[in-house]
Amino acid sequence: MAAVEAVLPWLDGAAQAPDRPVLAAAVKLSLRTLAQDAPGKSVEVRVPPYAAVQCVQGVRHTRGTPPNVIEMDARTWLELATGRLSWADAVAGDRVAASGSRADLSGLLPLLRAGS
Repeated sequence: MAAVEAVLPWLDGAAQAPDRPVLAAAVKLSLRTLAQDAPGKSVEVRVPPYAAVQCVQGVRHTRGTPPNVIEMDARTWLELATGRLSWADAVAGDRVAASGSRADLSGLLPLLRAGS
């Protein structure tokens, strides 16, 4: 939680972008929380260049590009994870690239209610 709290002023528009290591920690640890909350290997969530996790129960994917892939930038991911952005708004605003029948995180977000 502390890693995400460190980037909240940036998410709220009150500060400049955090240093890369701070941003990387917030992304990695929040993605790890997603993987713990929704264990599985049927969906891959990517936040380049920081991290990617597999989550959500279902058919396990082992080779090549997974059939269910979600990709977004770090700011979008952290806004989703903290409830500052809804899944529907992120998709409608083309801030998320999602492919596959299971590529929908709306039921799993927000992960954290930091600073709200």
